[in-house]
This record gives sequence, structure tokens and C-alpha cells, in this order.
Amino acid sequence: MERILIIGSAGSGKSTLAQRLGEQLNLPIIHLDRHYWKPGWIPTPNEEWDQFVIEATNQEQWIMDGNYSRTLNLRLKRADTVIFLDMPTWLCVYRIIKRRIRFHGKTRPDLNEGCPEKLDRVFFKWVWNYKKRSRASVLDQIMHFKDNKKIIIVKTRKEAKGIMKQFM
Repeated sequence: MERILIIGSAGSGKSTLAQRLGEQLNLPIIHLDRHYWKPGWIPTPNEEWDQFVIEATNQEQWIMDGNYSRTLNLRLKRADTVIFLDMPTWLCVYRIIKRRIRFHGKTRPDLNEGCPEKLDRVFFKWVWNYKKRSRASVLDQIMHFKDNKKIIIVKTRKEAKGIMKQFM
């Protein structure tokens, strides 16, 4: 496994899993949020973002975490392993609230400097509605690659902890 893509709702544990796998497998980690958001939570323009994703996925080795559905297919094409964290909505909501408290007024390690942790109504609603809005589409895109990629779908915290054993 040289190129591992980790996707799922905000709060599903993508960045934490990426960090742990990166340390265990000695692979470089690409937190997409760190590259997409410029200081002050300014999004990267589409053309610039697409170019970044192409360059990042063309590297020989990586663990990449993040959503960004518009460029998901580019990342799926290059990944050899896809981990979809299909965690319960209540757990994701709990984690984004916990994260907001833990990093109040600070920037998380997986974000670009100048992007202090925040939790607004729009983001909360995005997490709350992830399964209704995005899950089916993400699974459909992933399954297009099931014949030539290793696909791992994780539904519980226990399964997420067990992922590490699969990569030993």
C-alpha cells in the first residue's frame, strides 16, 4: 500500500487515522484541509485546487485525508487503498463539538495556520446531514473502483482501531 485515501464525514476520524497510519507505515501525510483553506478560512480557487490535487496524487506515496467531492474521482484513480469512515452521525457531531472545545481559538494540527477552530450553524448542519446528502454518492464513486483497489468501510470505533492491525 503506497497511496491510501481516507474519506468520511467531518468528525469521523480521518485526520487521526491518517496521522496514526502515517507514523506506522512511514508514509507522507497530506491533510487536504491544510492545503484547501488559506488563512482566514479562505477557500482555494477551483483551478488552483485541481492542480494541487493532481500534483499531490501523482506522488508515489501518500496518505491523504479529506472530502472535497468535486475532486474525489481524481484521488480515487490514484489511490491503491480507500478507507471510508462511515461512522454514526451522533459520533461525528460529538467529535466536532469536542474538537471545537479542545482547539478553541487555536488552529488544529491538520489545518493551515490562520484557520482557528470554529463551529458554526452551516458546518454543524453539513455534518448532521452528511449521511443523507453525501454518503450514497461517495459509496457509489468508491464502488466503481472495487475491482482494482482495496476498499475498507469502517462503521465503528472498534473497527477503526482494528484498521491499524490490517496494515502491520
